[in-house]
Amino acid sequence: MLPLFEFKTFLFENDFTPLFPEIFLLLSTISLLVYGSFCTTSRSFSYPLATGNLFWLAQLALFFTLVLLCKSPLQHGVLLYNTLIHDHFTFFLKVLVVCGSWASISIGMDYIKREAANGFELVILVLLSVCSMFFLISSLDLISVYLAIELQTLCFYVMAALKRNSEFSTEAGLKYFLLGAFSSGLFLFGCSLVYGFTGQTNLLELAKIFNCGGEQLALAPSSLRGCELGLIFLVVAFLFKITAVPFHMWAPDVYEGAPTAVTAFFSIAPKISFLAVFSRVVLETFFDFMVPWQKILLFSSLASMVVASLAALSQNKMKRLLAWSSIGHVGYMLVGLCCGSLEGLQGFILYLVVYIVMTVSLFAIALLPLRRDFMDKVNRIKYTTDLAQYSQNNPLIAVTIAVTLFSIAGIPPLAGFYSKAFLFFAALSSTQYLLAIAGVLTTVVSCFYYIRIVKIIYFEPARDWWSFPRVSKETSYVLGITFLFILGLIAYPGPLYLATHKVALSLCA
Repeated sequence: MLPLFEFKTFLFENDFTPLFPEIFLLLSTISLLVYGSFCTTSRSFSYPLATGNLFWLAQLALFFTLVLLCKSPLQHGVLLYNTLIHDHFTFFLKVLVVCGSWASISIGMDYIKREAANGFELVILVLLSVCSMFFLISSLDLISVYLAIELQTLCFYVMAALKRNSEFSTEAGLKYFLLGAFSSGLFLFGCSLVYGFTGQTNLLELAKIFNCGGEQLALAPSSLRGCELGLIFLVVAFLFKITAVPFHMWAPDVYEGAPTAVTAFFSIAPKISFLAVFSRVVLETFFDFMVPWQKILLFSSLASMVVASLAALSQNKMKRLLAWSSIGHVGYMLVGLCCGSLEGLQGFILYLVVYIVMTVSLFAIALLPLRRDFMDKVNRIKYTTDLAQYSQNNPLIAVTIAVTLFSIAGIPPLAGFYSKAFLFFAALSSTQYLLAIAGVLTTVVSCFYYIRIVKIIYFEPARDWWSFPRVSKETSYVLGITFLFILGLIAYPGPLYLATHKVALSLCA
């Protein structure tokens, strides 16, 4: 027999190899926290502001994390006693999280500098939440899912209330905390019901138990009903996290009250991780309970598309409009999950990628500085009317805004049209005719408030004098990349189509 130490080493000798990106990102975050704490409190250097340096170092850490992800020697494996999984699905979504977080930091860098928000903790919280997103995407156990969600949301609570001298930011953090704790309670109650009736928390083992073809593992009818009730609580908890109707009430207030750079991060990165683990739970673990969760998702998808499209019609504030737009797009993505098929899952992933790119572009625009009344004070775009006559001040940015809005409205031949068409065709192939028709109709309604902004940019006169200072280099690069993606996807969609098909196959296999 092998000695105990050698036996344990043999068990875990390959487990940490695919976890190098998470380990590196966690160590980098701790190192940056120590650097910021000692540097900003140094009397010999006159208490310097390390925010700018930390932003660049955080982007460098994300770049090396991306390199480690792409150079991982293991393509597929189950790690740490079936707690985490590494496959094409997790790899693709982790890359998407890194790219989305990098873009969020890039477009928020100028905002933090101009707002004099000198708390370097923001970038630390971003990196820590990205690390928790990695663990959440790879989670293969209900316990690890809960721990990753709590680590992630704890960072979000602090980030939402980061602007300590603003009562709106404090209110946003408090609302997020209360409703986040409520949804975590629902998730824990659902986990306890599932564990109480099955004795398992591992997602793969639960899938085997729920498989009605296995006679030895089949549960009694009463136990199946108890697991079905637990599934309902889990689904409701996830719908809270992804801001789907009717569990969306916190999103507009939190998005408006939080600092704009934080709102951009909330809209881009967290939805990837929540939707990733949600799709794994419903399509892999609880696939045999399709009837109950499909009914819930069907109602939530319809309600999200209809309520968001109608509520956004009356919005004049930029961030509230983007919040309702985000809720509506969650409804579109739930269409892909409702299909319960390979085509639906591929359409869901494809739409998620295009949504992230368009959201990055829109928030890069919302974070543009604005100067009024011949004063040196720099404000932000708060109302949609602040974009009046932007075409005369900066025609190139105006064209970028118009193309992005046309794309997110689903107008051909842009990327948004391609993703929506693929998703609706997948719904039709799965006989989800109601969702496809509702999606087309709500898309038509949403065109009104998106194209209204284009009308303001090109045709409405400005009410007050204002000017836009020079756009930062980081924001310019991000806008250029997203602009080329939105225009060029329809001309060459092959690589993205093949990548999303491979990712969908890895989850459905």
